Amino acid sequence: MTSVSTKTYAPSSPGKVAFLGLGVMGYPMAGHLALAGHEVTVYNRSAAKAQAWSAEFKGASAATPREAAASADIVFCCVGNDDDLRSVTLGANGAFAGMKPAAIFVDHTTASATVARELYTAAKNIGLQFVDAPVSGGQAGAQNGALTVMCGGEAAAFEAVKPAGMAFSKAFTLMGEAGAGQLTKMVNQICIAGLVQGLSEAVAFGQKAGLDMNQVLDVIGKGAAQSWQLDNRGKTMVADQFDFGFAVDWMRKDLGLVLDEAKRNGARLPVTALVDQFYADVQAMGGQRWDTSSLIKRLK
Repeated sequence: MTSVSTKTYAPSSPGKVAFLGLGVMGYPMAGHLALAGHEVTVYNRSAAKAQAWSAEFKGASAATPREAAASADIVFCCVGNDDDLRSVTLGANGAFAGMKPAAIFVDHTTASATVARELYTAAKNIGLQFVDAPVSGGQAGAQNGALTVMCGGEAAAFEAVKPAGMAFSKAFTLMGEAGAGQLTKMVNQICIAGLVQGLSEAVAFGQKAGLDMNQVLDVIGKGAAQSWQLDNRGKTMVADQFDFGFAVDWMRKDLGLVLDEAKRNGARLPVTALVDQFYADVQAMGGQRWDTSSLIKRLK
């Protein structure tokens, strides 16, 4: 059974691409590239996962990032954090060592703006191009080919990768120079943190008041309280269901990046800092892998 949903692909020029990192996001993203007609070579830290992907999508797998990137026009990547990103790009077995001149590295990891700028400079110094391109939309967005991608880098590199990137995206937008994609993703996570906490408090309040919260959500979802979180997570919060892909551990990593950046730029984020600590409470309850909507658990 395929790990991606059917998508109508826009005409593009299929080429040789690589994809590094086959987690819950990377696996289906790479699959959409293959289904769009690209010749895809994948690398994953666990070789078995790469071999499974190759069997499912009739692609190739490589033993190192360098080998995967060797003949690719574009190297896509989606790994865990800054250190993971450095490990697949730099060093003797890193992708940068194997990429051909002027090839483009597109990083979909949610990482720091600092590492994005660092790797942009490192790539440019050896004749490569780098685009930071974190995504929003979660596991379902990756499987459905409907991610929102926020990019930082040079316009020419962005334009060169956009047609391929639309295989797994509904929006692929240049936000500014190197690091701007990561900063935009931080804005996204700040918004989500506040929205999920507000929705959690609203649902918990309504339940304490004895209301039929499914009916309440239907009603207020037609007014000013409507949001993606309410539409997609409100009723599952009522049902005490928290298995929807984007884990609390990952959100804490993301909010850590946000709060570190805020220290650098002087932004005041009192609500975000508080919600980060609420997520720490959820982790202490054993909810490290629960979905981010599990904030409501600490209110019950």
